[in-house]
Amino acid sequence: MDLFDRLNQLCEQGLTEIKQAKNEAALNQVRIKLVGRKSELTEILHSMKNVEPKNRREIGQKVNELRDLFNEKLDEAKAKILKTIEKEQLEQEKIDVTLPGRKSHLGVKHPINIILDDLEKYFIGMGYEVVQGPEVETDHYCFEMMNLPKDHPARDMQDTFYIDAEDLLRSQTSGDQARVLEKFDFTKGPLKMVGPGKVYRRDDDDATHSHQFMQMEGLVVDKNITMGDLKGTLEMMTRHVFGQDRKTRLRPSYFPFTEPSVEMDVSCFNCDGKGCSICKYTGWIEVLGAGMVHPNVLENAGVDSNTYGGFAFGVGLDRFAILKYGIDDIRDFYTNDVRFLEQFSKEER
Repeated sequence: MDLFDRLNQLCEQGLTEIKQAKNEAALNQVRIKLVGRKSELTEILHSMKNVEPKNRREIGQKVNELRDLFNEKLDEAKAKILKTIEKEQLEQEKIDVTLPGRKSHLGVKHPINIILDDLEKYFIGMGYEVVQGPEVETDHYCFEMMNLPKDHPARDMQDTFYIDAEDLLRSQTSGDQARVLEKFDFTKGPLKMVGPGKVYRRDDDDATHSHQFMQMEGLVVDKNITMGDLKGTLEMMTRHVFGQDRKTRLRPSYFPFTEPSVEMDVSCFNCDGKGCSICKYTGWIEVLGAGMVHPNVLENAGVDSNTYGGFAFGVGLDRFAILKYGIDDIRDFYTNDVRFLEQFSKEER
């Protein structure tokens, strides 16, 4: 068999093998056999010196044409195989859009977070800034800056978790007020801030007490701030949380960082002020403490108390949630019982 007949035979065999390749792996083996470095076509090209001079040009042209034909048919076969694979994958992964979707289980916000988010939005709308301070606070900011020097008898009012002589788990968020107050530039306008966060006190846990709870303190400092500003702010806030029909009252009290100091009561949500076991038959429930900022607190922060004045208030977010939702045990907030959380409406997420 001469070389021309062999090339014709290779062409026929090669095209047949390309057609018979059923997958990409088989096709790659055919490609190696037909046009690879050790293929018969390559060997023919390398042995051209043994071909008669008069036939070399024609044989070389025939080999190159056959190699181009094989490459073209191999590419076409590969594209066809890949298209078939893609079609099979699409069939396997086909989604029936008429099937009903899977229902996802959506949780609800924790009741304390509902109160927190609501109050933050409320005060932001009134031009307040929300400030976050450290939970591990210094004695200086938690007490001394707030008119509670180390020998002050009012320190006995709080049982504090001390880490060392200077550092402690904050028993109130008042430290946030002190930090902001000493750096605030009053040429830019009044200081209006709220500082929410966790606080810690050495207390025995029971239905109405916890060693850890959430608090939000508010502070407004400017010229010509009056007790009337404080009263109006507190009334608007409590009615926003508990409803417009809630009545409020202020009672004289004592806090080292405010003078005068007051406590605010709201009419009982259960009996509407008529008297019941929840309000201890008084018709009123205490909700927060407040007062006009003590001049010593201003002076400690480098603020002239003869020019500036202000008011401050402290809200127990746990207490707000208990009163708003009628919760009878504060420990329910921290036991992570999903059944408890699912009682709260999904509209308040």
